[in-house]
Amino acid sequence: MNLHDLFAIPRLRTPSKSALEFRTGPSAAPRTYSYEALFAAAERLAAGLQARGLQKGERVAFFAGNSPQYVIAWLAVVRFGAVMVPMNTRYRRSELEHILGDCTPRFIITDASLLPLLVDAAAGAAHDWLPKSVDKILLTEALHEIEMESAALHLPIVDGDDLAVIMYTSGTTGPSKGAMLTHNMLLATVTALLAAWDWQPSDRLLLVLPLFHVHGLVVGLHCALAAGATTLLRQAFDAHFTTIELLTGSATCFFAVPTIYVRLLDALAARSRAEIKALSAMRLFCSGSAPLAPETFEAFRVCTGHTILERYGMTETGMNLSNPYAGPRVAGSVGLPLPGVSARVVRARDDATGREDVDMGEVGELLIAGANVFAGYWNAPEKSANAFETDGAGRHWFRTGDLARQDPESGYFSLLGRMHDLIISGGFNIYPREIEELLVRYPGIRDAAVVGVADGVWGEHPEAWIVCTEIPNTNDLDAWCRAHMASFKAPHAFHVVDGLPRNAMGKVLKHLLR
Repeated sequence: MNLHDLFAIPRLRTPSKSALEFRTGPSAAPRTYSYEALFAAAERLAAGLQARGLQKGERVAFFAGNSPQYVIAWLAVVRFGAVMVPMNTRYRRSELEHILGDCTPRFIITDASLLPLLVDAAAGAAHDWLPKSVDKILLTEALHEIEMESAALHLPIVDGDDLAVIMYTSGTTGPSKGAMLTHNMLLATVTALLAAWDWQPSDRLLLVLPLFHVHGLVVGLHCALAAGATTLLRQAFDAHFTTIELLTGSATCFFAVPTIYVRLLDALAARSRAEIKALSAMRLFCSGSAPLAPETFEAFRVCTGHTILERYGMTETGMNLSNPYAGPRVAGSVGLPLPGVSARVVRARDDATGREDVDMGEVGELLIAGANVFAGYWNAPEKSANAFETDGAGRHWFRTGDLARQDPESGYFSLLGRMHDLIISGGFNIYPREIEELLVRYPGIRDAAVVGVADGVWGEHPEAWIVCTEIPNTNDLDAWCRAHMASFKAPHAFHVVDGLPRNAMGKVLKHLLR
């Protein structure tokens, strides 16, 4: 089975049902596509791409914003057995040079507004990755012009082990790597989430996340299509527009990153209790891609009556852990392994050979195994090999690089940050997330990030970057920190900033702070 086989089920079962609704603003009329219309358009485009020479296994780079054309193009590529390479629309010359030079796409699909960025990147490229022929660069606005009758499409056999997507990592610690995601890997994540989150054909997903990321593409769009649900696709998150849509009761599911929930809370603060009651139509608010502060978790519950479901995934693995849909959702926790996923917490040390599991409640590196785990990094066999380790039974485990702890009573996992963010000061381990969660409890602090800074005496010491509504007295803040945690964890300095540098999915780029 491949992805198209899964998506074909609702097309057969409910061909006239709305699969995709796209709006650009509160007053704009929606563009609606039934399951039949959406997949028929994808097949016509696949025929057109084949006529232009696209072969199974060749890469098609996507450098475009959310739109129906993006969805149709993705379905055409996956139908034909070619490989999608989604790219962050915030990327500029160096990132575009790196990714396109690495994956060498046969076609680049882009928006007319973004085409100048590709041309600019090509001008300074050390290699010739930008197709010189105009018909190799396809504008989303003109994709309909190359569609052909689907009868002309000659479909190759697409196996579950065939490559479907090369998803480049966010590159928070160095050049991004292309994670190779097969049809089977994506199917494993989607089918696990369909069961774990009780997806229904009646669901309507308000999707404001970018389709160039696993969260928007796989967790959002793929699950909605596989469930036979309706995706309310939007170009991007807009606090005012999104709040209006949520309060109209048109959606049942909403997935977002923590930053979005913070901004939603600000927008909802201006609404009456009667208006907020309209959120009773929602059945699932989900958060991921970055840690959700317990204060945001609780504030949203108090404001809306809904308990956010936090989960954990990675580019290389899809979704791994989730708080239960029908059980307790714990603030600061990412819950339990999803169906088909195995998780271990092992002693975090450089020597990865034969590492032992830590005791329950202790901190170590999180390892993941399952059909959801990627096939390796594109053009990087050494990095691929280093990403895994083998246990005594011969099973391969992916090294997430995340520090985790498993609760001895509930079994729930909590994350404490990336291993490379661990601060070792005077021989003591300091976990930045523990300090960050404490800092946002201080009056006037909205956001915080903690990193280790070189120290000639202690090796490293923690320093904090804080975003404030009211600038605190640093002496008072220091005393407060020392009263609430061990003194060696207290930041040696507090840097007040207007905002923290984040990638498109809300992860703090701590290397920029360093």
